[in-house]
Amino acid sequence: MKDSLNLLEIKSFLEEDIGSGDITAAIIPETTRAQAEVLTREAMTMCGQAWFNAVLKHLDAGVAIDWLVKEGEAVKKDTLLCKVSGSARALLTGERTALNLLQLLSATATVARQYADAVAGTGCKVLDTRKTIPGLRDAQKYAVACGGCYNHRIGLYDGVLIKENHIMAAGSITQAIKAARELTRVTVEVEVESMSELTEAIAAKPDRIMLDNFSLEGLRTAVVLNAGGIDLEASGNIGLDNIRDIAETGVDYISIGALTKHVKAVDLSMRIKLVS
Repeated sequence: MKDSLNLLEIKSFLEEDIGSGDITAAIIPETTRAQAEVLTREAMTMCGQAWFNAVLKHLDAGVAIDWLVKEGEAVKKDTLLCKVSGSARALLTGERTALNLLQLLSATATVARQYADAVAGTGCKVLDTRKTIPGLRDAQKYAVACGGCYNHRIGLYDGVLIKENHIMAAGSITQAIKAARELTRVTVEVEVESMSELTEAIAAKPDRIMLDNFSLEGLRTAVVLNAGGIDLEASGNIGLDNIRDIAETGVDYISIGALTKHVKAVDLSMRIKLVS
């Protein structure tokens, strides 16, 4: 996703802030040059360098950015992340947009790393969901992977996820899965909320079954009933306090909306000084 960074999105992010022009930065002479340092005020997993770079380079193609930490690297509080030099106006105008993206994506990666570490060694993979910030789906999905977790479907177009309302409209779990198989070759997943629904889903042979709000005992029973034939995904009311226990039931995946939905931006600081 980083490699396919949408420059039109970068432009729209900047236009949201700049509008008809940055009238505050205009007080600085156009030829003035500046240097800047970006620091983190808390421990984090580094993510979003490409977005940060794209914002500043859109404003000043000649800006120089020297990253001192790697993408995906765990860094400590008060770490110097990068040094920047270029047009003073460009740095002042792009500062907030660049930091907004960097602090959000680093926060997403940081949370993902916590969840990935929590299930380490179990063989279970933690997935994100479509509960992302509008306009930042690809960016947050990239950040999740940067933090060591995995992407569920990107949108409605690259995977089938049959939920309660789909089942009701289709008539049954069996009918819904049959219709999906006839329509597409992408991964077909169905959500179940009871053992009877699980039994029907197993017989209908989707690619994956989502076990919604199952107890630990229910998850263990589901694993036994399934006998490893279909991928199982646990979902619902799962956090860092109980994810390890859930992973150890033998499910293949755990989906966590909080990876992207409950993100609290990392506290970053950009210090700028004029050089000419």
